[in-house]
Amino acid sequence: MESVILQPSLAVCVPTLNAGALWPKWLECFSKAFGDTPLLVVDSSSSDQTAALARDAGAEVVQIARGDFDHGATRDWALRHLTQDVVVFLTQDALPVDTTSLTALRTAFSDTNVAAAFGRQLPHRDATPIAAHARLFNYPAVSRVVSKQDIPRLGIKTAFLSNSFAAYRRQALLAAGGFPHGTILSEDMLAGARLLQADWKLAYCADARVFHSHNYSLLEEFRRYFDIGVFHQQERWLIDWLGRAEGEGARFVTSETRYLLRHAPWCLPEAALRTLLKYAGYRLGQAHHHLPNNMKRRCSMNRRFW
Repeated sequence: MESVILQPSLAVCVPTLNAGALWPKWLECFSKAFGDTPLLVVDSSSSDQTAALARDAGAEVVQIARGDFDHGATRDWALRHLTQDVVVFLTQDALPVDTTSLTALRTAFSDTNVAAAFGRQLPHRDATPIAAHARLFNYPAVSRVVSKQDIPRLGIKTAFLSNSFAAYRRQALLAAGGFPHGTILSEDMLAGARLLQADWKLAYCADARVFHSHNYSLLEEFRRYFDIGVFHQQERWLIDWLGRAEGEGARFVTSETRYLLRHAPWCLPEAALRTLLKYAGYRLGQAHHHLPNNMKRRCSMNRRFW
């Protein structure tokens, strides 16, 4: 394993597409939370003021054709374009909670065996009870560091990362193969799995916090889980190595039911319907190779993938 720097230099990268009304607030939050940290914006030919506002805020802006965006390949290009020791990836709808967010994430790299770290995602103020629970379940208040020795205990969760707010030792990830190209989603989990295979550790930093959540419609929920099913079918080695996702799904449903009983019992019927749609979408996604392409596009959230 290569030698590493205890206080690494940092850069931040955010892919954008028509970031809209939230974007000025994002840039303001970035400035307050990250100060003079270099910011790279990879913009997919936005038709609004996203690129111009980023330039005005002092960011390096690289524009690409909308059809050229790829969840993994675009981030992999950024990883190779930047020269800092650690690259932090954010999404355009993830707002830092306070000015300590980057500092808290940087602290994880004081452990020289950690190659990637991701922060806690809190629900936006307009999050529905169902959306809020999803954030609280997946991003608890307790930090942890995992290695491949934790696979028997954590299963597929061992490789869990989220590029909505995650940081990587650049050279470590490049040596492990970088971000995968051509995946429908979960390029972050695949990167985490590659780092685990290379004997690195992954850190979850509960003190590094952003606001980030989605109020998915029922159809969007189905489509997202269709894409997850596609991903798991195409990356069979990940499931074979880490374990299947169904056990984690059952734990989620139990937690969601308890949460809604306490906070929003009127949402229980909707949550049950969403669970059925998630399962149906996931199973259909796993069988996507039997479907015609026009049906795949209708079922998928990432339609450009097809």
